[in-house]
Amino acid sequence: MDYPLLNAFWTMCLIFLWVMWLILLFRIIGDIFRSHDLGGWGKTGWLVLVILLPFLGVFIYVIARGHGMSEREIAHAERQQKQLQAYLRDTIATGDETNRHADSLAKLAELKKHGDITEEEYQKAKAKVLA
Repeated sequence: MDYPLLNAFWTMCLIFLWVMWLILLFRIIGDIFRSHDLGGWGKTGWLVLVILLPFLGVFIYVIARGHGMSEREIAHAERQQKQLQAYLRDTIATGDETNRHADSLAKLAELKKHGDITEEEYQKAKAKVLA
């Protein structure tokens, strides 16, 4: 098979540019849906332009609304970070509470085992811890 090295290089460049354009296209589509300052008709118009005239639509979008893309991306990342921190805070707090209950139950069992408290006192204290 006769395929010169320069042709292979040119093919790789074209594939690279095509993949970069696809990534840009999907980022723009995501930005259209993420944008809060566009109404339904504005989003529809941009989406139709980007889908029906892909190259021209992408370039027009980047020129017209490109300055706000990074701001919307940063705001989205900050919202995700806050949600993650809230989730982790809630999860860790629940874990700490569970550990405290387990420690309390272990101490009660130890007191009962040594005879420091009766079975009735143990059951009452256990019910309090679990409530």
